[in-house]
Amino acid sequence: MTGPVLLLVCLLLIGLSFWQLQHGLRKAQTDRVLERLGNGQPEAQEPSTRWTGLERMFVRAGLVKPTDRLGLWLSAWVIGALLGWLLADGLGLLAMIVGPPLVLRVYISWRYQRRVQRMVEQLPQLLDHSVRSLKSGRTLADAVLGGVESIENPLKDAMGRVQRNVRMGVSLPDSVSDFAEFYEQDEFRLFALGLKVNHRYGGNASELLENLIKMIREREQGARQLKAMTGETRMTAYVLGGLPVLIVGYFMVVNPGYLMTMWNDGTGRIMLFTALGMDLGGTFIMWRMLRSV
Repeated sequence: MTGPVLLLVCLLLIGLSFWQLQHGLRKAQTDRVLERLGNGQPEAQEPSTRWTGLERMFVRAGLVKPTDRLGLWLSAWVIGALLGWLLADGLGLLAMIVGPPLVLRVYISWRYQRRVQRMVEQLPQLLDHSVRSLKSGRTLADAVLGGVESIENPLKDAMGRVQRNVRMGVSLPDSVSDFAEFYEQDEFRLFALGLKVNHRYGGNASELLENLIKMIREREQGARQLKAMTGETRMTAYVLGGLPVLIVGYFMVVNPGYLMTMWNDGTGRIMLFTALGMDLGGTFIMWRMLRSV
C-alpha cells in the first residue's frame, strides 16, 4: 500500500509544480501590466471576505496574503498528513494535521511582535523628521507623509497604508487612526489621538509631536528596565516549561522502551496525556503571569 500512496504523492507534487510555474509566469505578467497602468493612482479598498481575519494576521506580520498561494499551502498540508500517516499511522496523521497550523500560528505571532517592536523603535525617527518639516513651514499632513519617505522598513512599508488612504481622500488623522487600530499598538494610538486633537482644536503641532517623542522614548526605556529586572523570572519560567519536553526527548533517545511501555498500556497512556495537559496548562499560566508583569 505504501508504493501507490508514494506514487500518488509524487504525481501530486509534479502536477503542483507545473501549476505553480504557469501561475507564477501569468501572475508576473499581469502584475507588470497593472503596475504600469496604476502608477500614481490610488489603490482601491479590497472587499471583505471570510479570509479577512487570516489575511490581516499575515499582513500585520509582513507576509504575503495566504490566499495568493492557498492551493500550495493546502497541498503541502495534505501531503504532510499522508506522510505522517505512512510513518506513524494515526499518531503521525494527528500530529501533521494539528502541528503545522499550530506552528504557523506561533510563528506569525512571533514575527508580528518583532515587526511591531521595530516599528515602534522607528516611530520617534518619523516624528522627529515631521517636527523639522513643520518648523520649516510645511503643513502637518505634508510633514508626516514626507517623514514616511525618510524612514526605512518595516515602518515605511506599513505606513504605506496611511499614504494610500490619504491619496483616496481620507483625512490624515483618520488614516493614522485606521493604521493604529490595524496594528493594535498603544504608541500608534497615541500618535493618532494627537493628530485628531490637533486637527479638531488646533495648537502647536511641533510641540505635540516633540512631547510624543519624549513619551515614547521614556516608555521604551522603562520597558527595557522592567525586562532586565524580570530576567531571572522569565528564565525560570522558560526552564520549567521546557524541562518536561527535554526529559521526554532524552528518554526517547536513551531508552525509548521506557515510554513506549507506558504508551502501550491504557493506564500509562492516560498518565502521559495527563502529564502533557498539566505541562501545557502550567506553561500557559506562567506565560500569562509574565505577560501581566
